[in-house]
Amino acid sequence: MSLLALYVFLGAAALVAYVVLGYPIALGLLSRLRSADPVRGEWTPQAVSVLLAVRNGEQWIRAKLETVLALDYPRPLLQVLVLDDGSTDRTCEIAAEFKDRGVQVLSLPARSKAAALNAGIERATGDVLFFTDVRQRLDRAALRYLTEDLCDPTIGVASGELVILDGETQQEADIGVYWRYEKWIRKRLSRLGSVMGATGSIYAMRRNLASPIPADMLVDDMFLPISAFTKGYRVIFDERARAFDNPTALGQEFRRKVRTLAGNYQIVRCFPHLLLPTHGMWFHFVSHKLGRLMLPFALLAIACATPWLPPAVRAIAWLAQLAVYGLAALDGVLPENTPLKRLSSPARTFVVLMAAAFVAASILLPGRREFWQPTGVDTPADASSAIPH
Repeated sequence: MSLLALYVFLGAAALVAYVVLGYPIALGLLSRLRSADPVRGEWTPQAVSVLLAVRNGEQWIRAKLETVLALDYPRPLLQVLVLDDGSTDRTCEIAAEFKDRGVQVLSLPARSKAAALNAGIERATGDVLFFTDVRQRLDRAALRYLTEDLCDPTIGVASGELVILDGETQQEADIGVYWRYEKWIRKRLSRLGSVMGATGSIYAMRRNLASPIPADMLVDDMFLPISAFTKGYRVIFDERARAFDNPTALGQEFRRKVRTLAGNYQIVRCFPHLLLPTHGMWFHFVSHKLGRLMLPFALLAIACATPWLPPAVRAIAWLAQLAVYGLAALDGVLPENTPLKRLSSPARTFVVLMAAAFVAASILLPGRREFWQPTGVDTPADASSAIPH
């Protein structure tokens, strides 16, 4: 029994080490050794349809439409569609105030973000679809950069960067570190050829590549880019195109990660061939996307195997786990300016994100679950002044 437990423990620990450290190291080395062709194409103005799906976004909709209309892009070429997915607040009323500035509002029954986007794609007239969310502000040049990328005939989807502004707490800083880690991976995947998804709040694609999104799909920003990728087009990450957001609390980040990781299971269901070595990005999809889904189960296997390990290994294993989980539990009661917070807060963030990955697996169970809900954030009254233009 102890030998079997040791094998389980070592296998699970190796998986955790590979996903968290080994794969990023391998990715960094691969991106240094080879790179895809650079983006080619001279920018020419294209008709663009802006698709803004929203449910109960009255807190942000006015500022969002102002930032869309302020984009450095020929206004006659912009079609702005607000896709209201059954809001029960003043979202539609506020958006309607912009009708004389060319904004179109589609009032839809409450179904899902995917259903709202499908309705918008059907109504869209532009050659390019620009997807954005209600909360984030946009850099004025963002759309110009993304449409410049799409002038390269090999590129089907161009994704921008979400910049998380500085927070006031250590937890918010840790979320910012996580986003910088994500940006690092996406930048290097783009250098190798394609990323396996886009930044949901800021990405553009060719309209003729947009496939109907399954109504229950939680991650349009993976489904649509992967659809384009399977048709032979590149999906790139362009850090010049930026959207800005205030940091979210850890509880809100937990709900967001449950939704996005649950969506990864849906992606495997829709594109099972991504798990096979029949395309150039399978190694990255399995290592990065599938590997993250397996992490909480690997940690659970480590915990279950630990009591049966040989005594010397068992003591070290218990000590390491108690240190991480103990720090995570202690973080909630530590004052913000405590030096130990620099260790406890990252531990708590890690544990919460692993819990989100575990809960996301509930999408495999029978029964309907509501995963798309508005993600709240405390927005200071003067937040716009902190956003570059």
